[in-house]
Amino acid sequence: MNLALTDTQQALREEFRSFVQTELLPYANDYDKQGFIPMELIQKLGARGYLGATLPEAYGGRNMDQVSYGLLNEEIGSACSSTRSLITVHSSLTAETILRWGTREQKDKWLPLLATGASLAAFGLSEPDAGSDTAGIKTTYQVTADGYTLNGVKKWITFAQTAHLFVIVAQGEQGITAFLVERDTPGLTVKPLEGILGTRASMLGEIHLDDCHIPAENLFGRKGWGLQQIVNTALDNGRYSVACGSLGIARACLEDSIRYAKNRRSFGQLLKDHQLIKQKIANMVTEVKAASLLCRNAGYLRDKKDPDSIIQTSLAKYHASRMANNIAAEAVQLHGALGCHDSISIQRYFRDAKVMEIIEGSTEIQQILIADHSIAGLSTIL
Repeated sequence: MNLALTDTQQALREEFRSFVQTELLPYANDYDKQGFIPMELIQKLGARGYLGATLPEAYGGRNMDQVSYGLLNEEIGSACSSTRSLITVHSSLTAETILRWGTREQKDKWLPLLATGASLAAFGLSEPDAGSDTAGIKTTYQVTADGYTLNGVKKWITFAQTAHLFVIVAQGEQGITAFLVERDTPGLTVKPLEGILGTRASMLGEIHLDDCHIPAENLFGRKGWGLQQIVNTALDNGRYSVACGSLGIARACLEDSIRYAKNRRSFGQLLKDHQLIKQKIANMVTEVKAASLLCRNAGYLRDKKDPDSIIQTSLAKYHASRMANNIAAEAVQLHGALGCHDSISIQRYFRDAKVMEIIEGSTEIQQILIADHSIAGLSTIL
């Protein structure tokens, strides 16, 4: 197995880095402080094709392979996890899932809009009393003569404040089912959520559904198959995006720490010459390299549509998110008081990294998945 980047993938990485350096990194701290991403940036993401990165060209997408898509998430994640969160929920959770399970009419209607960013999408799964316990959702649907009626509350929904289209997962007589719900649906309201620890510009919202009538053609997937079809596909896609984004956070912490160690003097010498600092940097480099290989391997298997890609994606998300937390903490420690101040990005990376362990399946959920899979057949993991 050759995990080296192709010439095309390397060229895309350089493209992504150039965009991040000029359009994102200089402003990311400001976005975090103001609590939103400006529409101007979202339009630039759409114009570059980054919001439809993996969608076929027939729908206006860039038809990127999964390894390239991972590089996009890594590079954007290295500058702004809130912006990477938009890529995750809009592209991985929603657009890719519509591509997989949507009807021809749903694809033709929504994918061209999502590919360009003309419409933004969000994924409504979590609720006030249901996060990792996806089977415990309380939002309900009832069958009507010409469609469905939805009632309930969705919480912690990334970019709910700006999304035009929501995937809403609800419980009914025929089991858990998913629906495509447009923002202007009567009875749908969004309440902004503030005070989040990290990814503060990801424009979280609480979605209230009060007797929302959904036309029959907006059923998403089969009735009763909301978890098996829609949620599992979306979360698998999202875990890959988050894994690569976590890698980006860790790499940024490492690079900032090395730059700081080369210039900061302490006890008569540069930090880089202190043995304990060398130890920290060596550990960071090792962990970043290991996470990079796990992410690259997951992308490689996803491109092959190998069934093993699902558990390998969980492994990548599990390791990369935990690793990002550890490295961000070490980076704060290395920077001292400066690392705790919002004049630099380290404190933001530290806060964002913790969120990565919670979203798209918590660390504990990944542990259960990996352990169960390993017990069932160790050879498929190794």
